[in-house]
Amino acid sequence: MKAIIKKVRGLVLEKKIEEAKKLLPEVYKILDKGAKVGVIKKNTAARKKSRITKLVNKNS
Repeated sequence: MKAIIKKVRGLVLEKKIEEAKKLLPEVYKILDKGAKVGVIKKNTAARKKSRITKLVNKNS
């Protein structure tokens, strides 16, 4: 979970926005699955999805 989020943030820092956008659905899937099985809470997953999406869209 942490690895893919770091990967997306790294891509944004490297100005590879299109690649980061392609990874967003995978990030959503992993966060939702983590919330479903109880690794993280539902609101935490929603917050992380919101922040990573905002980061990618802000830099595009």
